[in-house]
Amino acid sequence: MRLALLAHGRFPSGAKTAQGLLRYGDHDIVAVIDRETAGSRVSDHLTDVQDAPIVDTIEAVPEMDVLVVGIAPIGGTFDETWRSDIAGALARGSDVWSGLHQYLRDDEEFAQFAATHDCRIWDVRRPPEDLTVSDGVARDIDATVVLTVGTDCSVGKMTTTMELVEAARDRGLDAGMVPTGQTGVMLDGDGIVIDRVVSDFAAGALERMLLEREHHDYLFVEGQGSIVHPAYSGVTSSILHGTMADALVLCHEAGRDVVHGYESFSLPPVSEIADLYQSLSGALTPCSVVGGALNTAALNTADARKALETYGNAIDAPATDPIRFGIEEVVTAIEERP
Repeated sequence: MRLALLAHGRFPSGAKTAQGLLRYGDHDIVAVIDRETAGSRVSDHLTDVQDAPIVDTIEAVPEMDVLVVGIAPIGGTFDETWRSDIAGALARGSDVWSGLHQYLRDDEEFAQFAATHDCRIWDVRRPPEDLTVSDGVARDIDATVVLTVGTDCSVGKMTTTMELVEAARDRGLDAGMVPTGQTGVMLDGDGIVIDRVVSDFAAGALERMLLEREHHDYLFVEGQGSIVHPAYSGVTSSILHGTMADALVLCHEAGRDVVHGYESFSLPPVSEIADLYQSLSGALTPCSVVGGALNTAALNTADARKALETYGNAIDAPATDPIRFGIEEVVTAIEERP
């Protein structure tokens, strides 16, 4: 399937969904649409991902099957400056995938275009209508459940989850992924975006996904938000308690000491955050932080290794940058956990 990624003004650093599809997707990315970086290529901005041209409008995109909204802004709202690109894609008969909180299928113009040109709008964040509260049975499943958790938003939980799944499968382990965010659901093709679920049903949604996948020996759950985030901690708690995970992998960005987008709030020391996660999860089932993932992209190699040593000591677990140094030692820690 041929995908184009909409990322106006946000590529690459502010386009998490676009980056995730470029790095982990099985689809052919034919173009990225971004007015600010048009004329360059993905490889001019990112390494070790699919390459593609960057263009300024939908008209400059070659033949495609799907336009993906590759941006995940705070609040997930639609930007009217994207309208012509989305309408243009639908007019060409291309499907549209959107992870926004604002559903594109509810837009009269887009719905009419989709109906006229026989194409689909997939609002990835729209939850199933038959969700219920948790039954509290997640801790009884046979699979080993590993949850990625974070010190903050945008610290690499989805990336770490994908790297863990790939590394586990490379070892011959029977590993499945439980996606909980819009990018993870697009990559997997299935799942529930937890931050759009009614709060009473969020833990039940996690439980449902685990039960659907419990035939695997290992289940790696994509975490969301942070337990110390002033806006998103409720989502994090629901995932933590809905999964009743056996092990946690704590994700952090080197040098980050305030909450992204809420800079008046300082982040507690990572050791305190690790203890908080273990305490909250341990109220339901024994659980510990068995590894850490640290984003060291802003550091040189020598400083990155020093930062990883400090981080590992702080959380009392093996730590790595999964993109830079691989994640095998964390998989070993998961396999060898008591």
